Amino acid sequence: MSRILVTGAAGSVGAVGRTVVETLRRQKLPVRALVHRDDARAEALRATGAEVVVADMTRASDVVPAMRGVGRVFFSMSVSPSYLEAAVVMATVARENPDIEAFVNISQMTVSGMTTASTEESRQQRLHWLAEQALAWSGLPLVVVRPTVFLEHPFFTLFPAASIAGGDEIRLPFGTARTSPVAARDVADVVSVVLADPAPHVGKVYELTGPRSEDMNAVAAEYSEALGRPITYVDMPLERWLREDLRAARLPEHLAEHIATMARLHARDRYARLTDDVETITGRPATSIRDFVVGHAALFGGRRPG
Repeated sequence: MSRILVTGAAGSVGAVGRTVVETLRRQKLPVRALVHRDDARAEALRATGAEVVVADMTRASDVVPAMRGVGRVFFSMSVSPSYLEAAVVMATVARENPDIEAFVNISQMTVSGMTTASTEESRQQRLHWLAEQALAWSGLPLVVVRPTVFLEHPFFTLFPAASIAGGDEIRLPFGTARTSPVAARDVADVVSVVLADPAPHVGKVYELTGPRSEDMNAVAAEYSEALGRPITYVDMPLERWLREDLRAARLPEHLAEHIATMARLHARDRYARLTDDVETITGRPATSIRDFVVGHAALFGGRRPG
């Protein structure tokens, strides 16, 4: 069979692309992994038996040879001001390849609530919305995967790790709103199933959440159960959280604006979603917050015995 092209393969938050490469290679499927630079992460991909190509997805001259001999594409890219340009370049090159039988695009669930004139979303979310429009116009055999916020997102890793270390509390500005974070592993498994046999999925949109939609007090209870000690939720005023917690992370401006907007939209219940798409496609339940924290207990100071 023709090769499967996986972009964003070097990994970022949750390393979905890298996990997709590893999963497909375990099935002995031919994979070409596209990375932005040749480093230790690229070497790890080669060790799976994947072919590795270094390319800039905003440059058609890089993408054309990367797409040669490819039949299935997974388009994934980290949060970037260049996201839309990369999506359009990838789609343009794919349209010239008569062998493309599936183009799988990982988007964001917030896109489903956006309109042409909506303004409350982040610039990154707007880029995802525009990319979905362009891909729909392309006529490619499209599959769209829209995960909600990742369990690996700083909301559930970096920020709780700091506040739990400082006082066994999770400080976030979500108010009483509910959320349903999804594990990157689950998203990667959905994508891998689609890429391994795309025909039943072409034309579909899959929205991926965790197994429960719950408020932050319930989320804190899952952390408590996982870590063996009481963890409480502290609802911080948004502006204070932006000033004290987000600013301290020293993130690039584009990424910081995106995370700040996600926090605002959380408080407005935009992430209070629940689907069974993970289980329907993979045949197993989505990962719970508790199980995720158990698997990453060291990040939060470890589990207390007893």
